[in-house]
Amino acid sequence: MKSTEENINRGVAQYFVFPQDSYLERTSRPVYAIIFLLPFMLFYELGVVFIKSDVLSQSAVLVDAFVWLQKGLGYLGFRDKMAWLAPPVVALAILAAQQITSRKKWGIWLHDLWIMAIECVWWAIPLIIFSLLLNSSTNQSQADLQHFDQKNISISSQAVDYCSAVNAQPQDIQGQEHIAKKDSSLFASIITGIGAGIYEELVFRLILICLLMIFLQNFLRFDRSASIIMAILISAALFSAHHHIDFLTGQVNSNDPFSVIKFIFRTFAGIYFAILFSVRGFGVTAGTHAFYDILAVLINHFFFTA
Repeated sequence: MKSTEENINRGVAQYFVFPQDSYLERTSRPVYAIIFLLPFMLFYELGVVFIKSDVLSQSAVLVDAFVWLQKGLGYLGFRDKMAWLAPPVVALAILAAQQITSRKKWGIWLHDLWIMAIECVWWAIPLIIFSLLLNSSTNQSQADLQHFDQKNISISSQAVDYCSAVNAQPQDIQGQEHIAKKDSSLFASIITGIGAGIYEELVFRLILICLLMIFLQNFLRFDRSASIIMAILISAALFSAHHHIDFLTGQVNSNDPFSVIKFIFRTFAGIYFAILFSVRGFGVTAGTHAFYDILAVLINHFFFTA
């Protein structure tokens, strides 16, 4: 029992020990993740509620991971209104439980929160650059092929790949390319990116890596190092795959057709987020994911949308 409890705590916490009361130690505490991410959660919830027009229907901003939590809690007997509020409550409850079991200090230095935001942007920039370079080389190869073969090969205007999967029905997607050019869609895309940052990290890092660590160590008897590596790789591959297929329904996401380049990038991003999670904890990782998606939306909208 003690071994399982230790694996649970290790599975949802960072694997590096920083000097006591240093910035890195303080901001890796679960209580910091609660305070830092709470405004993002409220912004996502309120943003989805207040987006009421046909152009920006709720299905265009509901993140898959958020919907999975809703449906899972619905199966447990939660009614619609409670199921809507339950995902953020679940996230906060997990973090609160982790804070209690870790026996770390509860104190908060408010100025740390601003530094955390800057740190999240800092960690997001390498992914932005990698995505730009990857798509640039891919588009150049497509352009060369078009030049030599004289084929009508379309080159994507999306220079930075999104790390967010939305729960969209085919009828919601029909006018997606048209509305993407409208300024009003920018707000919906930012809302989606924030939701993805929190709930995809909740599902694929905070929960999935924890479960994988328990399974690999307690049931398959792998050593700690092998379990960490396998948990990171498995969670990253599943994180990438879920952008192209809904795991609950098995339906292909026509809003984001499968692409080898996108799959490779998102798998790399999943590994990147998992390593960041193992070093800096959930708060910085979820914040980095959210800021990455926000930056990707802004870059694509202002620089690469016709």
